[in-house]
Amino acid sequence: MTLSLETRDLTIRFGGHVAVDHVSCTFRPGELTAIVGPNGAGKTTYFNLISGQLRATEGRILFDDADITQLSAPLRTRAGLGRAFQLTNLFPNLSVEENVRLAVQSASGVHYDMLRPWMTRRDLIARADAILDSIALGNRRNVAATALSHGDQRKLEVALMMALEPKVFMFDEPTAGMSVDEVPVVLNLIARLKQDTSKIILLVEHKMDVVRSLADRIIVLHNGKLVADGKPAEVIASPIVQEAYLGIAPGKSAA
Repeated sequence: MTLSLETRDLTIRFGGHVAVDHVSCTFRPGELTAIVGPNGAGKTTYFNLISGQLRATEGRILFDDADITQLSAPLRTRAGLGRAFQLTNLFPNLSVEENVRLAVQSASGVHYDMLRPWMTRRDLIARADAILDSIALGNRRNVAATALSHGDQRKLEVALMMALEPKVFMFDEPTAGMSVDEVPVVLNLIARLKQDTSKIILLVEHKMDVVRSLADRIIVLHNGKLVADGKPAEVIASPIVQEAYLGIAPGKSAA
């Protein structure tokens, strides 16, 4: 069975304000979809609906042909939806390595055993170390999570999500707050994740250079509505997108 994630007429209202307005979209494995739009467009709210941080007023969310609309965020994570920020503060006072090892243990289904604690499981340690090295945190493995820079905390979020081996990777502005030197590390990691064509990858990002470098597909939200969906070049060239998102009047060209 092919992995699938779909929203059908997904809607949420806050009082009289419709933040996401009947958005229907299907996300496919082997494809990185960027969700973009101007401030207040509803893209983060849509992301929150999919991950379970918010509950829909109307509509449905289908994952692997199961209706997950009413599932809590933790149950969606257990089902295979991975969102980086959900995992940030699992154990802030533990070291980077301990955080990742615990996430690896959780994904493996290994429970605590007094005769063989997880700290001595070489397979778990090796998996955690490989993840840390891939995200360029190997040299910070003994540092407490709370002592990391903002950029390194974002990298730790990605490492924890990788440890849980989700079916869907959800990145919410993964380069926000990072230095110029840190950004390529995360972008290269996401590019490597794309090579696994069995995964679905969703990205909320406002930096169009990041979107262009990573996205196979772009969907654009404006005033809570889905206004464009397609290949990056086609979507970026669309007059409605240039006017709504890039601030370019019809008939003008992008700088």
